[in-house]
Amino acid sequence: MKFKVNPWQYLVLSFSFLIAFGTIMLLMPFVKHSQGVSLIDALFTSTSAVCVTGLVTIPTSGFNLAGQLIILLLIQLGAIGIMTLTSAFLMALKGNLKLKHRWSFTRLQEDNDMRSAGYILKNIVKITFIIEAIGTILLTIGFKFEGLSWQSASYQGFFHSISAFCNAGFSTYDTSLINLNPLIKITIALLIIMGGIGYFVILEMISRRKDKNYRFTLHTKIVLFSTILLIVVGTILIYVFEKGNINLIDSFFQSVTARTAGFNSVNLNHLQVASIFVIIILMFIGASPGSTGGGIKTTNFFVIVFSIISVLKGKTEVVIFNRTISARYILKAFATAIIYFMIISIGVVLLLQNSNLHFEDVIFESVSAMGTVGLSLGITPILSSYGKLIIVALMFIGRLGPSSFAMATLLNEKKIKIKYPEGTIY
Repeated sequence: MKFKVNPWQYLVLSFSFLIAFGTIMLLMPFVKHSQGVSLIDALFTSTSAVCVTGLVTIPTSGFNLAGQLIILLLIQLGAIGIMTLTSAFLMALKGNLKLKHRWSFTRLQEDNDMRSAGYILKNIVKITFIIEAIGTILLTIGFKFEGLSWQSASYQGFFHSISAFCNAGFSTYDTSLINLNPLIKITIALLIIMGGIGYFVILEMISRRKDKNYRFTLHTKIVLFSTILLIVVGTILIYVFEKGNINLIDSFFQSVTARTAGFNSVNLNHLQVASIFVIIILMFIGASPGSTGGGIKTTNFFVIVFSIISVLKGKTEVVIFNRTISARYILKAFATAIIYFMIISIGVVLLLQNSNLHFEDVIFESVSAMGTVGLSLGITPILSSYGKLIIVALMFIGRLGPSSFAMATLLNEKKIKIKYPEGTIY
């Protein structure tokens, strides 16, 4: 009997293979680290890179050039996605995309227009490399201002541009971006935002620029509105809670990076508890669908908030930007948030049971891993092998999403044709 692999199973297998490949490569003799690389650290680093998280058990700066380039490759492949990259290469080589590959891609992206798959795949790769190239130039100038040579500044700009756009959070600096100049921080923040809003939103923004009469879809409107709102609110709350101890640029940067990027421009251990809580919420929400980031997604958060508002107003329908949201999307939004919360809770309990770590540190670490953020209060390097495996599992699940795991077991989607009478619940 021939076993058929559906798109979701193919996605899980692809990421698993890439993580295994990265683990093996980081253990090769030509990869050196100042502290040495154990099997668990190689697995952790590979998973963190592929899942574009940024949590590290051993500093990235300790790797030699070969090790850092391998990490950068894993970040790039993980961000774009194995299936997306493979399909793009197939299209470039053969000039056409097979129906099977188009169907797989469109199903994974929840896009029913199979004719647009080839166009989307081609532009994903093109947009990624163009934005990363522009980011490299700006960051090279920024790192040159830090007193580096042009060669060193170019490498740092190249590394951090890819890491930022892919929302990975890996840095060759042990203190991340603390005490670096505003040009570097602002450029990286903009790269994070571009990588976090999603490829489809970027494509629509390009279409709008070419055609002034082009109207944004509901998805793009929600993503842009929620992204701006979360950044502004997060910036204001962090600045207020810190009572001016950190400037507006750093407040803005931490608000941006909390939504799945993982860089930090201030020492998180010095922040107020209220600021830490705001960052946890932002990490839980995450980036937008079709982006390089994780979390429950801005669209789900937006639908959940509007659903609650509609219930409080006594409305039976959820209307956003003059469009009615169907019940299945509302259920999916709430289900995603609840599943994320449940998995994070399990991770927290498992970590607390086998360690003497502080409760708030464990919650922060678990949400960061599940949201593929990469921020930490400093407990990552001191985790036991057991704890590291738990974080690895959270990063992997968070990157693919609970829904991907659920759909991997379903070979056929079935619609219920029988409608039962409604019941009353008090």
